This record gives sequence, C-alpha cells and structure tokens, in this order.
Amino acid sequence: MVIGLLALSACTPERRKSDAELGLTPQQSAGRKVYDAYCDRCHEPYTSRGKQGPSLEGTFKRSFLPLSGLPANDDRVVEIIKFGRSKMPGYGQVLSQQQIEDLLVYLHTL
Repeated sequence: MVIGLLALSACTPERRKSDAELGLTPQQSAGRKVYDAYCDRCHEPYTSRGKQGPSLEGTFKRSFLPLSGLPANDDRVVEIIKFGRSKMPGYGQVLSQQQIEDLLVYLHTL
C-alpha cells in the first residue's frame, strides 16, 4: 500500500504558481488571463504534453518560431495571434487590441 501511495504522489501535477509568485506586473497578469481563456486549450506555457499546439515557453528566446520558421518577434507573433496560421485560428476578431498587447507582454515572461 505504501508503494502505491508513493507511485501516486509522483504523478501529482505541480501546483500552478500565482501571479504574485511569478512576479507579474498588472499588464502581464491581464495577459495571463487572456492566455488562460484562449491559448491554454492548445498551448501549455511550459510543456507540450497533452496539447495539440507547441509549448510557448521561451518563444522570444529563440531567433525563429519553431513551426513556421518566422522570426520570433512581436510583429510576427501578433500577426499569428490575429490571423492564425496552419491549424491555429485567428483571434483578431475576438480579442481587443489591448488584450493582444497584454497577451504579448505575458508571452515574453514564458
């Protein structure tokens, strides 16, 4: 029985850190809310397990975006958010300009 409990405890997902624990600014926190509402269903912030889209961790630490090969900069990422690409739908008609800016600022924290 002890072995079974130990095995189960190893499978417990890591607790999600709060905005304060991550040191997020109010704009980054607002962007995280947009991410949670629209992006998290396909993109994990730190892993790609169980999601159909790639992880967004370190997006802006790379020279190029992994799937498209486009430059990893604000303009290209905003373009993808607004108009979509490949299997990803566009959110330009769903998100306000402020929400897109907030999301972009949050993505820089990953």
